Amino acid sequence: MSKKTVRFGIIGLGLMGREFASNAARWNHLIDQPLQPEIVAICDTNPALFSWYADSLASIAQQTTDYRQLLGNPHVEAVFCAVPHHLHEEIYCAILQAGKHLMGEKPFGIDRQANARILQAVQENPDCFVRCTSEFPFIPAVQRICDRLQAGQFGRIIEANAGFLHSSDLDPNKPINWKRRIETNGEYGCMGDLGMHVCHVPFRAGWQITNVRAVLSNIVRERPDKNGNRVPCETWDNATLLCEARENTAAADTFPLTLKMQRIAPGEKNTWYLEISGTRGAVRFSTKNPKLLKTLDYNGAEQAWQSIDMGNETAYPTHTGAIFEFGFSDSILQMWAAFMAELSGTKPLKPFARCVTPQETAMSHALFTAALRSQQEQQTIRLD
Repeated sequence: MSKKTVRFGIIGLGLMGREFASNAARWNHLIDQPLQPEIVAICDTNPALFSWYADSLASIAQQTTDYRQLLGNPHVEAVFCAVPHHLHEEIYCAILQAGKHLMGEKPFGIDRQANARILQAVQENPDCFVRCTSEFPFIPAVQRICDRLQAGQFGRIIEANAGFLHSSDLDPNKPINWKRRIETNGEYGCMGDLGMHVCHVPFRAGWQITNVRAVLSNIVRERPDKNGNRVPCETWDNATLLCEARENTAAADTFPLTLKMQRIAPGEKNTWYLEISGTRGAVRFSTKNPKLLKTLDYNGAEQAWQSIDMGNETAYPTHTGAIFEFGFSDSILQMWAAFMAELSGTKPLKPFARCVTPQETAMSHALFTAALRSQQEQQTIRLD
């Protein structure tokens, strides 16, 4: 199948920008993709980051420290934007006003007000295709779980738990960066940084969160700056949200949904997990054992957990055989395949093989704003 090229600019050349660039370079690893990304422009306030991109991608024709120059480039059709949260509103809105398609990093605004203004820009520019990043649901085991959800194989949901845990901030001498400053990361702290990864499947499942009781922790209150001086570190390191949720807006019965986002979780490197229990079945998955999917099907007989060894059984087919292992970079490639497939107008394979929508980012802001209020007032907060 011949592929139409979509010319991309990248604003923000950090880790996720490099991941996108690397996956764009191996796009032919995907099978039967109607569109192919081509990175033609890059932008960052730190020009020292340009060389890796220029050396890696011959297609780059523009390098700039001013995002307005990139947006003024008529050859740029779409933008991947990965900048600190306090810049989301300004730059995302500018991207849309320039008529460019947008893949943006979460949380789509530093707070609920910024998110609302971004969504207003989305509404005002209906010809722009807009999605938010979140790669973990594209892991084969999670896709299998989502197939079960879509088929109603759990029966009535009894309980669900989801979380994203790592220990990157356990060292109190790790220098402070923008994610640990309220003025650049926002009041949400770890929720703004990690929360969409945890909420993606519950939101896409149609679970309506009716209330939340949050316990937020600021564990390391000072960190060294670039000069070695100790400065305040005021953002929330860890968040545990105990929610009541309904399976859909018409359901009368609720179930407990626990969402955990932790930057300081001793023993964890980068662990995403999902557990669902229902009256007819249950599942457990964690990236700590990325090939292992545990399932339980209950039909009135003896209950027994089954262990399934998952391979490269992806939503969007690749040249890698299904028997082989799947990794983090593969989930990034699958996420971008979902973005490009939907941008092309191709009907999505299935609901869970799609990227986060702008409307789902608004749901996350409603939840995280309520969680901040819950922590402040020490009580359960209903979501509006």
